[in-house]
Parts: sequence; C-alpha cells; structure tokens
Amino acid sequence: MRIKLAGGRVYDPANGFAGATRDLFVEDGRIVADPGHGWRPDEVIDVAGKVVMAGAIDIHSHIGGGKVNIARSLMTEDHRDHRFAGVDGLRSGSGVATPSTFTTGYRYAEMGYTAAFEPAMVASNARHAHMELSDTPLIDKGAYVMLGNDDLLLRLLAEDRGQQAVNDYVAWIMGATRAMAVKVVNPGGIFAFKENLRQLGLDEEGPYRGLTPRTILRSLARAVRELGVPHPLHVHCNDLGIPGNIETTLATVAAADGMPLHLTHVQFHSYGREGDRRFSSAAARLAELVNRTPTLSVDVGQILFGQTVTASGDTMSQHRNSGLADPAKWVCMDIECDGGCGLVPFRYRDRNFVNALQWAIGLELFLLIEDPWRVFLTTDHPNGAPFTSYPHLIRLLMDRSFREEKLATIHPAAAAATVLGSIRREYSLCEIAIMTRAAPARSLGLEDRGHLGPGAVADIVVYTEHADRERMFGTPDLVFKGGRLIARDGQVVAMAWGDTHVVRPGWDPAIERVIGEHMAGRTGLRAHSLRIGNDEFADGRGALVVHPCRKEGGS
Repeated sequence: MRIKLAGGRVYDPANGFAGATRDLFVEDGRIVADPGHGWRPDEVIDVAGKVVMAGAIDIHSHIGGGKVNIARSLMTEDHRDHRFAGVDGLRSGSGVATPSTFTTGYRYAEMGYTAAFEPAMVASNARHAHMELSDTPLIDKGAYVMLGNDDLLLRLLAEDRGQQAVNDYVAWIMGATRAMAVKVVNPGGIFAFKENLRQLGLDEEGPYRGLTPRTILRSLARAVRELGVPHPLHVHCNDLGIPGNIETTLATVAAADGMPLHLTHVQFHSYGREGDRRFSSAAARLAELVNRTPTLSVDVGQILFGQTVTASGDTMSQHRNSGLADPAKWVCMDIECDGGCGLVPFRYRDRNFVNALQWAIGLELFLLIEDPWRVFLTTDHPNGAPFTSYPHLIRLLMDRSFREEKLATIHPAAAAATVLGSIRREYSLCEIAIMTRAAPARSLGLEDRGHLGPGAVADIVVYTEHADRERMFGTPDLVFKGGRLIARDGQVVAMAWGDTHVVRPGWDPAIERVIGEHMAGRTGLRAHSLRIGNDEFADGRGALVVHPCRKEGGS
C-alpha cells in the first residue's frame, strides 16, 4: 500500500522539522524518502494546513500485569459506570481508571498514541503481564522488569558476589521475562516492609541482608549501564509521598555518581516541609538539578482532579496511604521472594490543600525543567489520573490563561504556596512533539518510532490546529498505525496489532546455575518457568521486536 499525505505542517523534531510544510510518503507500512515522479500512490490524502506528528509514546503507564488486574477487580464501580458496547468490529470493554485491555488500546489510539510501556512487571508474573499486553490492540508495548527487592539480587549483593554476577543476573532476568528496561521501586523498602518496617532511608541498612537502598540503587544503575540497555535505570525513589522527601530524591541522584538515571513520577517525590501545614513544593529544587544534570531524565506523574486508583509495587507507601482510600477499600499483597503491590482508590479534590498543591507541583516541574528532551508527559496512569486526561494536561502546559483560570479555582492556601501563577512559559507544538514522541523514543532506543524520517514505521497522527489544545489533542483527524488508518476524528475505525518491544543483553551462562539453585531451594518455581518463549508471542498479534544493547557484545 502506497500513501501520500500531501501538504501537512510537519512537527518532527528528531529530524529538525518544526512546522515545515512537506509531503509524507508511505510504502508497505514505513515512511520513505520522496520517491520522485515515477512513484504512484494508491491514495493521496490532502492534509494541507494540518499539524502532522509521529504517533505518541507513553513511557510510563500501568496497563497490564498482576496489580492492574487486581485494580480492575477492586474498582467494580469503574467498570459498571463506564461501559463500551462493541460496534463495527470493535470489542466491548469498560473502565476509565482501570480500563480493560481492548478499551486501553482504543482510548490510546483515539488520542493519537501508538505505543505505551508498562513500567512495573514482576519477574514471576511476567507471562501474565505479556498476555494482557498482547491482548491490548492498536498500540506497541513493552514492560520494565522490577528488581531491587527480589531475594536473589539482595543475596548476590549481601554475599559480595561481585558486579559481574549482578550484571549477568539482570541480563538473564531481562531475557527470560522479555523486558524492555529495568525498574527499581523503593530499593530495599518493599523487602523491609515484609520485615515490618514502615520506612527505609537511603543510607539506612535494611533488615536481614543489611543492605542500604544506596547500595542496591548503585549496583542496578551500574548493571544497566554496563549491559548497554538503552533506557537508564527507571527509579521510583524511596519515601514516595512523604513531606520532605525532596532530600531523598536529591540524594538518590547524587548516589548514582553521574551514571544515567530516569526518575519516575517525580511529582510524588518533590515535597518540602515549609509552611504552617508542613507540606510545600520543592519543584524548583528538583528542576534546578535536572537542568544541570544531562544524565538525568524524568517523567512527572501529574495529578489531575477526580476519581482514580493508585496502583504501585511500593507496598510500604500503599499501606501508609490505605487510610485515605476513597471508596474505602484497598489491597496490599506480597509476591514471594520477588516484590509486592498495593492498590488504594483515591479521589483528588481541587479544594483539598494537599491535592491542590500536588497539582501545582507537577505543573511547576513541567514548566521549570528547561529541556523537553528530558521530561516526559505522564500521569503515572492511573496513580495521578487516567491516561485519557492527557489532552487536558497538554492544554494546561500550552495555554497560560487556561492554567491561571484553573489555578484560581483550587484551595486558596495552595494557590498562595505555589509559584505557578508567575511562570509565563507556554509549551510550543514542537516541544509537545519532543516530550511525547521524539524524546521517549530516543530514551527507550526505539530508532524507527517517534519520528517521521525515512525508514520509520508509519505511525502518523494528523490534527486540525485549534486554540483549544484539549480539543485538538483529544480528537485527532487521522491516526495511522504502520501505514493503516485506525482512527478518524477521535474514533477507532479499524483494528490492528502493535509490536512488543524487548531488549536482550548477553550474559555468562554460569549465572544460570546460581539462579536455578536459588529458585529450587527458596521458591516454589523453577528457573525455566520464568522463560517466555518466542512461540508465546506467535499469535498474529504483532511482532516481537528485539532492540540491540548499546555496547560491544550486546545481542
């Protein structure tokens, strides 16, 4: 199939285009260079004057796996009150905060997103996570394996087996579970929670193994760097949600000693203790650190007002917040020798001081961090808000007057405690294209996604520019997945299946004996049960795309 999109205003920052009028040529699902007069398209689509971008990429969204399924079961009202009857070849579905698999794919595609990555896959639950992701249509996906509270890693560190053993273990786990990256959640803290601790500082020794979070963090960051995994260690810091946790966040970055890090949902880690309420914004301090640290990237985890459910591998913080559950029900569970998870429903309110200041802190971070290549648009779905609120968030970033209108409606003490009203910056279309397309693709090593250059997969979105940016980004005119039209005017019109992305570092086979003996002696599993085979992806629902490591010897 040959398609020509004629005369669009192309925003493709990876290739230096910031609104230039040009044609795009698609052949067999990929973008090709201008083929000249001898090339005959099967279809010419006039997009003159319209904004054209690559498909958007969500770098951090909880859309599949054990805790997501528990959240769906917990939030029965979310599915009862938000149902979608399948029509015109589309399957039925339900949910907003905890959408079903097909609903997740539909809603992303309708907004112009063509990829989303699950950031918290537990190794023992990886097969289930990938089965849910493979049941999510229309978008590419991948998953980050959670390490840092798993018993074998802690044992390797406590017994001083050496960095190479850690590297081999990390590489083996990534390969076995078909992971795209590595995430650490509250390093050492989940393990400590199982021993009845309720907080673990960065330099506080955890129980039993005697390891500090700093030791765990540094070893994992080094392993990811030395293995050449494209995406830096994805870090959920200790002390999530605690007033004064900015000190832990800044110390976490310092602990990496210049090694690349990606800090996730940093809104929840940017709190001070100033003021009568002992809760304040420390966004400016973190933004200053990001601005002067080129090896550091972040996603924000913006909160937006309304009902959602918080879902996290951080059982320590979820247990602490269980008393705030709305509606009043919650779940925390242990995952033997591997991790844990907690689910707490929550309703963010604009007239609540803490919630209102959280909202402002997230926006401060977006607007004070100068480089859009190193700050990514997320709500930590569903923790801060459902991903379907992204168009509203984009309007807040692009429209200062709209932002000030909303600021005037929040709790007055929170409005007085933020510098948000004094920030004049408004994001441009090019900056939105960077932070939602080009930058996530570059960070994850997706060389043929996130841009519109020759050779790129033809994931293309066409918008009619509108002063109301929420309307513009909520209902794109056209969305193409691999050159196939899948959505028109904000509605899905055709089915397609995205690819699954993985990174497969090499490892010394000797580590397999260590892993096998550990699992046989201390768990109810065998090492081979963690391995997910190629045949488990061969169901016609997209390809398995293996990305190279960025070092000699990576496979």
